[in-house]
Amino acid sequence: MNRRSFLTASVAAGFATPALAADGVAPCPPTRGTGDLGLIIERATGSVLIVDTTTRAIVSRVGGLGDLSHATVVFGPSERYAYVFGRDGGLTKVDMLACRIDKRVIQAGNSIGGAISDDGALIVASNYTPGGIKVFDADSLAELASIPAVGANGKSSKTVGLVDLPGRRFAYALYDADEIWIADFSAGMTPTLTKFTDVGRLPYDANVTSDARHYLAGLFGEDGFAHIDLWTENPKVDRVSSGYDAGRAKLPIYKMPHLEGWAQSNSTLVVPAAGQHEALLIDLETMKEQGRIALHSQPVFCVARPDGREVWINFAHPDNDTVQVLDVFTRKIVHTFKPGPAVLHLEFTPRGHEVW
Repeated sequence: MNRRSFLTASVAAGFATPALAADGVAPCPPTRGTGDLGLIIERATGSVLIVDTTTRAIVSRVGGLGDLSHATVVFGPSERYAYVFGRDGGLTKVDMLACRIDKRVIQAGNSIGGAISDDGALIVASNYTPGGIKVFDADSLAELASIPAVGANGKSSKTVGLVDLPGRRFAYALYDADEIWIADFSAGMTPTLTKFTDVGRLPYDANVTSDARHYLAGLFGEDGFAHIDLWTENPKVDRVSSGYDAGRAKLPIYKMPHLEGWAQSNSTLVVPAAGQHEALLIDLETMKEQGRIALHSQPVFCVARPDGREVWINFAHPDNDTVQVLDVFTRKIVHTFKPGPAVLHLEFTPRGHEVW
């Protein structure tokens, strides 16, 4: 449940660049709000753009963030600070108003993402190398805890699908152990760990619904999703859409669908299918599959317009020049267009009048 989503580098082309100072960085306005600011990841250069979504202008460029080839961003409660998790294990705190790096640490060899606690005090990084999660103070980036991810099979695991839950809790999946853990830091930095085993083969990504009730993890090693209802007294894992590939050839996967990019529209989840040119519709009341939407190609992100009426979908290479728009009410694709040669991500402005 990120405070705000981020805008990605795929939309950077075409913006007018403001006058730059001698050091190549545009000066920041002395005072302003943060509500219409966005952060664009510049993958190739290890930098980010701070942009004004109202004027569609670049405010400043901030460099020195390391390997951003697979970057994740979360925002603090005030939205002044953005926390950028880089592929090289870097965790960078960016001041959106001063337009500079506030603090930066290298916390792992290979990081895949992160989350921020509901009170904004804890930053948690999810790591491939050496695996496990690490917890940091949101102000100083001082390390507070390191939780290894060693499953019942005795092996250290990559962690994926990290999300924050109410009460200083975090849920995440252990890719190599077929497990899902919930870490509760409400009583201090030695967490209470709740472990769910045998959740399905190779959980590769996950997300939680906006009410923090339903946690779904996609399974790379089999068809379907692992689901936990977090509101029940004794949560357990069940399966959703098991065997959706049954009787059909699984297509080559050029880029894994991102469940962090699912779309929630009222009581319906729109989820990208792995190995098929489809989006799956899941009823949140029953957690049953409602239907399937045939798509242009292999979906990566399904992004809901803030009002929930439309879901915008992008695709994996070699068809990543295309975006389709799904009308959730009619369950029909209402628009297909090609905004650029490689659409990596989509993000709506706060009120949903534009998508970047």
